[in-house]
Amino acid sequence: MFVDEVKLNILAGHGGRGCVSFRREKFEALGGPDGGDGGRGGDVIFVASQHVNTLVDFRYIKKIHAESGAGGRGANCSGKDGVDSVVMVPVGTLVRSALTNELLGDLNTPGKRLRIARGGRGGKGNAHFRSSVQRAPRMSQPGEAGEGYDVLLELQVLADVGLLGLPNAGKSTLLRSISDAKPKVASYPFTTLWPHLGVVRMGPGKSFVVADIPGLIEGAAEGAGLGHQFLRHVRRTKLLLHLVDIAPIEERDPVQDVQVITEELRRFDPELMERERWLVINQIDKVSEDVRDEKIAEFLKELNWTGRYFVISGATKEGLTELCYALLPVVCPDQPKVVEAPVEADLHDDRDDRGDWYVAEDDDAEDASER
Repeated sequence: MFVDEVKLNILAGHGGRGCVSFRREKFEALGGPDGGDGGRGGDVIFVASQHVNTLVDFRYIKKIHAESGAGGRGANCSGKDGVDSVVMVPVGTLVRSALTNELLGDLNTPGKRLRIARGGRGGKGNAHFRSSVQRAPRMSQPGEAGEGYDVLLELQVLADVGLLGLPNAGKSTLLRSISDAKPKVASYPFTTLWPHLGVVRMGPGKSFVVADIPGLIEGAAEGAGLGHQFLRHVRRTKLLLHLVDIAPIEERDPVQDVQVITEELRRFDPELMERERWLVINQIDKVSEDVRDEKIAEFLKELNWTGRYFVISGATKEGLTELCYALLPVVCPDQPKVVEAPVEADLHDDRDDRGDWYVAEDDDAEDASER
């Protein structure tokens, strides 16, 4: 099961209480105070892991609490610090405040750490309160409470290329044809209910990741058909492939199909309109070769499309090699340039002063703990 949004209650550990104690030894019945300090409460830390692909585990774990520090003891013994609660989440997870929707952290690289809640400081024992006028203090500090929040975890898949289109546009078939991913393919709408990722390998050291985004419908920007859950996954992609069925089985207009998705992108996030987007005319095998060129030319003219476009068939793999060779230098500019050959490509069947929010990354953890 793919889960990409959950709400969690986060609570860091409380600090341990300081101890009130006095030294009692033979021949020294009235020794001074020797109460130890309480231990520090554990932090709650999120870590981006490549071994986790979904937030499904958090459907059943609604609370994440760190261990509290132990209380101080006599003989100036400090209490044990609470154990940090380290939580593994998928790479690409956004952490937001459930109250204000403020972005607290973006775990977009493997191994990145974010301290979401800081454990409370341990209380001081009575040994700290001895003075020239207070020789036997009977006071200590309670431990400080750990930070606690409700947070939202939102997963945005990390992919180089995102596939867009209405239901049954052929996105899943295309992904199966160019990668080892095996999304479900069927002849009814909304076969794909969550994103699928596939790695396209063009040779040694030459690969990129493609995401099959579930089909969108008109009104997706307002949430229709789970539109918000689907559209957010295209935000991290470098390039969008907009698939359209040139020969739909139903009485649909391919031009209108493209315009519907384009308008939903604009309404959901205007910045997506600036993202490079290529038109992929799919299922060309269903069009007679006698009228194929004329039909494509008429379609592009009516759509007024001036960007790059490709004509393919996910079922027969026509045009897929050309498409993949064109994608590689765009989404992976640092990889060695691929020289086209006559052979087929490898296409497989903290908070400061306890006031405002403070989120410490790994580099900053030591400094933050001293605030």
